[in-house]
Amino acid sequence: MEQRVQVLPDEGRVRVIVCAGEFDQESIVPLAEAAEAAVGDPGVRCIALDVTGVEFADSTLLNLLLRLRRTGRLVLIGPTPHRLNRIFGLPQAGDLFQVVDSVDAARQL
Repeated sequence: MEQRVQVLPDEGRVRVIVCAGEFDQESIVPLAEAAEAAVGDPGVRCIALDVTGVEFADSTLLNLLLRLRRTGRLVLIGPTPHRLNRIFGLPQAGDLFQVVDSVDAARQL
């Protein structure tokens, strides 16, 4: 599957980043750049990462998510795919992330 990272227009100071495809050390750059831009924007109060289309992820994505979580502004839009749940299950990190079921739900936070 081809990788896709799309930043939706901000609404209510919520930045939605849609990601699909495979994310590992070699392919994380577009997502990391979009996330860093959101973190660096003082007008963004919530970073909503739509992970429903993630086909493969390794610890590189998990590390990015943990860094974003430390900002206190991350919410995941799910349901989280089985393959992503698998990496969450390794360190039992899935419980660390707030997951909502839609972009609209993320924008209501």
